[in-house]
Amino acid sequence: MAVHAQALAGGFTDPVFQSQTVFKTLMDGMARPGTIYDAAIQAGQPEPLGNAAGAIALTLCDHDTPVWLSAGLAKSAMPEWIGFHTGAPITREKAQSSFAFIEAGTAPSSFGLFAAGTQEYPDRSTTLILEVAALGDGEKLNLTGPGILGTRTVAVAGLPDMFGRLWDDNRALFPRGVDVILTAGAQFLCLPRTTRIAG
Repeated sequence: MAVHAQALAGGFTDPVFQSQTVFKTLMDGMARPGTIYDAAIQAGQPEPLGNAAGAIALTLCDHDTPVWLSAGLAKSAMPEWIGFHTGAPITREKAQSSFAFIEAGTAPSSFGLFAAGTQEYPDRSTTLILEVAALGDGEKLNLTGPGILGTRTVAVAGLPDMFGRLWDDNRALFPRGVDVILTAGAQFLCLPRTTRIAG
């Protein structure tokens, strides 16, 4: 399928209801870090982005939220698809992005290049949507923090090797810092900046 045709394809069939459903699930995910959710609503996003990431893009992105895309996504139909379906502008500057989408197998060199918010407005930061190989399988992460009773253990396959170091650096900025949503196909889990991660 041609890039232009891919850009016009997909999208929610019932945008109001479906975006509300995905948004509620995302809020539940942020309140319960490390819990795996299924974004069962089809987004029809172009490859290489998975369905959960596509549904998140349709739900959260709009004309007021600049979006940064990793190299593989930037070369795909994604820029046109996001623009057509959400009106969100694409930016090349990580620090200007409200949301950043990163395809599987791509390791961000630093979270520090993205917007971390300010002490007065810590919410003015980038949310990273990072695609991984699988959720519920792979390396085990032990999570603690708000929204977690004791410790929650979650398995993630395909997480970048330096993710632990990047997350520790991000935690050191609190209350500033980025939030991360890990996606794998139709599944996702949320890692708000308040979460502590141990391998």
